[in-house]
Amino acid sequence: MNHPQARRQFNKNIAATALLASVSGLFVACSESKASFSGIDLTGADYARGFELPDQNGKIRTLADFAGKVVVVFFGYTQCPDVCPTSLAELAETKKLLGSQGEHLQGLFISVDPERDTPALMKSYLASFDPSFLALHATAEQLAGVAQSFKVYYKKVPGSTPTSYTMDHSAGSYVYDPKGRLRLYHRYNSGAAALASDVKILLAEKG
Repeated sequence: MNHPQARRQFNKNIAATALLASVSGLFVACSESKASFSGIDLTGADYARGFELPDQNGKIRTLADFAGKVVVVFFGYTQCPDVCPTSLAELAETKKLLGSQGEHLQGLFISVDPERDTPALMKSYLASFDPSFLALHATAEQLAGVAQSFKVYYKKVPGSTPTSYTMDHSAGSYVYDPKGRLRLYHRYNSGAAALASDVKILLAEKG
């Protein structure tokens, strides 16, 4: 290529190609560095920002109490026949899968049945899954506010007797990072392995 104008055009093309490649590489690098979660990414959501409720021991709890831990919040009730025990067993299995990192996972169970779920009953119930899990007890009025702020559905379904009712409720878990920020939503029965993987990612984050 001896023609000066042709050489200049060729050099411009090479420079443009190199610039495009470098920019593309930058986007690829950014894409690769972004965490790939198994759960639904809720980062930046303007709901489920927190709570202020007593635990089964009567101590008022907020997300700030668990700084440095990944917090998993689940709504349910102790007499739930399937969804709640399955979810809590899955959370306990998640903690086991995390090994030594399991101490940085905090499970929180918020009852949607304040009428029957006494603090003593919830303490005994959760201990059968993992003694480190905490139950939060709200009055009927408090529960309505918390459920609304979390966009959680619950409804009393009458049974054959006044005390044999069941509770329809949302089945899923909210996951907070060690800084107390809402990050993920895990659907019911997503699996302990998927949750454990996401917890590891959140614990490894620097920001």
